[in-house]
Amino acid sequence: MTTAPAHLIALLERLTLEEKAALVSGADFWTTTPLPSIGLRAMTLSDGPAGVRGPVWDERSPSLNMPSATALAASWDPTMAERYGAAAAAEARRKGVDVVLGPTINLHRTPLGGRHFECFSEDPQLTGVLAAAYVRGLQRNGVAATPKHFVANDSETDRYTVDVRVDERALRELYLLPFERAVEAGAWALMSAYNAVDGVTMSENDLLEQPLNSEWGFDGVVVSDWTGVRSLASASASQDLAMPGPAPAWSGQLVAAVRDGRVDEADVDRKVLRLLQLAERVGALGDAGPAAVQAEEGIAFVREAEIEGTVLLANRGELPWSSAPASIAVIGHNALEARTQGGGSATVIPESIVTPLDGIRAAFPQAAVEYRVGAVVQEGVAELPLARIVNPVTGEPGVRVSFLDRSGAEIFAEDRRATSLVWFGGDAPIARTGTIVLETVFTPESDDEVRLGFASAQRGRILVDGELRLDEQPELTGTDLGAAFLNPPSATAIVPTRAGEALRIRAEFTLPEGEHALAGAAAVNLGFAPDDRDPEALIASAVEAARAAEVAVVVVGTNSRVESEGYDREDLNLPGRQDELVRAVAAANPRTVVVVNAGAPVLLPWRDEVSAIVLGYFGGQEFGSALADVLSGAAEPGGRLPSTWPAALSDVPVLDVVPTDGVLRYEEGIHIGYRAWLRADVEPAWPFGFGLGYTTWSLGDVRVEGSLAGDDAALAVSIRNTGDRAGKQVLQVYAERTGSGVERPVRWLVGSAVVRADAQTSTEARIEVPARALRHWTGGRDGAWALEPGAFTLRVGTSVADLPISTALEA
Repeated sequence: MTTAPAHLIALLERLTLEEKAALVSGADFWTTTPLPSIGLRAMTLSDGPAGVRGPVWDERSPSLNMPSATALAASWDPTMAERYGAAAAAEARRKGVDVVLGPTINLHRTPLGGRHFECFSEDPQLTGVLAAAYVRGLQRNGVAATPKHFVANDSETDRYTVDVRVDERALRELYLLPFERAVEAGAWALMSAYNAVDGVTMSENDLLEQPLNSEWGFDGVVVSDWTGVRSLASASASQDLAMPGPAPAWSGQLVAAVRDGRVDEADVDRKVLRLLQLAERVGALGDAGPAAVQAEEGIAFVREAEIEGTVLLANRGELPWSSAPASIAVIGHNALEARTQGGGSATVIPESIVTPLDGIRAAFPQAAVEYRVGAVVQEGVAELPLARIVNPVTGEPGVRVSFLDRSGAEIFAEDRRATSLVWFGGDAPIARTGTIVLETVFTPESDDEVRLGFASAQRGRILVDGELRLDEQPELTGTDLGAAFLNPPSATAIVPTRAGEALRIRAEFTLPEGEHALAGAAAVNLGFAPDDRDPEALIASAVEAARAAEVAVVVVGTNSRVESEGYDREDLNLPGRQDELVRAVAAANPRTVVVVNAGAPVLLPWRDEVSAIVLGYFGGQEFGSALADVLSGAAEPGGRLPSTWPAALSDVPVLDVVPTDGVLRYEEGIHIGYRAWLRADVEPAWPFGFGLGYTTWSLGDVRVEGSLAGDDAALAVSIRNTGDRAGKQVLQVYAERTGSGVERPVRWLVGSAVVRADAQTSTEARIEVPARALRHWTGGRDGAWALEPGAFTLRVGTSVADLPISTALEA
């Protein structure tokens, strides 16, 4: 760390050892310890890679729900990433948040990674460029970015204990590189991962010092992942803040450990100085407030960002619909219950969501739009619809929540406008609660038999009109507490309903006693499971609607049990009978457009049977509006794939996410993503960097500017929009080195540029090629970056598989 400013050292000298220990140990779930004696207020931290939740999960305090990181990365646009960071900063300031726990910049090592949607890309160059831009956008608005999870947290299986074994070259060239770029951009904080690397858990790992601090010059705060500080050993490491607080491994032991010599007080002082500097940067120290926020209108930005990240995977002359269809069949569970974000700690609660069905109806008001579910995708229960429930105490839409102590006495109550509820911080006295009770009055719309139930890790009981209908302890699978907390299993019971006859529903959840990792937190979801009793009839109804319509739009996708924090994927199949649904609809209507609502690659075995495929990822709360803009041609689909999409699971070169005897070996070394595909010489369904648009392009000459002797070079590439409308293209530069004396990928990304041009217009794109992108790491921990003498071939094009022009660059 550079020498701390004198005024911060002076503040440090005023603190007692007890105050220092309290500061580095955290105060509660989301805040640091205030020290009024030196003018230090508490700093609030919040999850927020794709929106900023704030310190409470509460529908009464909604958040801007932005597109997933994969959608942002699909834009390939650092300007968009910087604006994304600025929009997140505006949300943070609105919610009183000083430190945003993001972006997530681990790599897509394998498509089975459960948190794939939350990370940018399979390529370290693309991830690093976007990470740096996100950090700049967030921090120029006075909010600290916290790139995470440092390092090699690229899968979720046994994430608390897995020991990742990765060679030094792969560690440096792939997994550390995005963090290095974020540090170069000036990141004020960084989060250490749960996993170990080479046998040492990351909160105690030497990598926090070398290269992070000593080599890169990081002067920010290393925040632990929640409960990631496991022992006092991390107090002597370059781990600065243990969260949530008061962290047991430090708060109860650190003072005594310093006094008896087990921990050097200088190590604690170093942490305190960094926290004081962070506080000064975010306006939490002294009289200076935070920087003024300069941001744009959030809803409009979310819509634009989703359009920029939407990838047109296939188009057989179908899109755009410049002439509105007379009738549209909209089909799919995700068309009505769209996934706008992935599951886990990154989840926010938006004020409203525009679904694909909503967006299509709004964009094509003259068209006859018919909806069919087609196939059930949702697993477990979805919350009760607000429009059909009444709080029995207030008479307003919603639910009454009561908190009872172990004796059954009410100690707190609140009125909520949702039945999917999380308490992780906030005012509710969860630690003193024995039972949580939800009460509401539900009025059904039709005569039916519904599957009423709950999702929770706790034992639950449901009474309907005073009669016990369900009493069950859902069976948890796996050992990941985060997954059990945020994506718990469900239990249901069949309940008959009659249209207009209100049902008084009471749900009771018993909280566990004693100390555990998530003491003081709770999550419950009261609602209905989907009716999947006759899947054949659902498909038949969808086919009937498709056959009667001019065009059909089928929205397929994943659910919260497929893509979420806490566990990895078992396969890449679409859940349920969605593949069968698409084939049946496509056979009934040749003008079938499929929209893919998934944050990570899925298999699309019918990809050659439909007229167009639009990949929308998890599109944020304006997903439906952005999709309609793309379908109608009001906007161009601007995305290009940041990850390779396979045709079959067996084709994927790197799949392993399950440790053996606690160890996960990255045996593929530097060959992940498209590098591994090229090495295996297997053709995917769609290659890295691929994406179609609504116009055509031609590439012209390429010219080298500068040289590697001057450290960085650049390519000037002429390009022409040869079509009849304005458009966007992403030019990509890959390096190759035949006959190299060093093991290398077949080719690797070294630069890219977004190009926009009007119809029948030429322009020249300048693409920087930093010398570092051509260097390789030599040796182990004491290695260095080296540039192999000789010529590198630089290939330019629009995907890793479409590179029509090339030039040479001498080293």
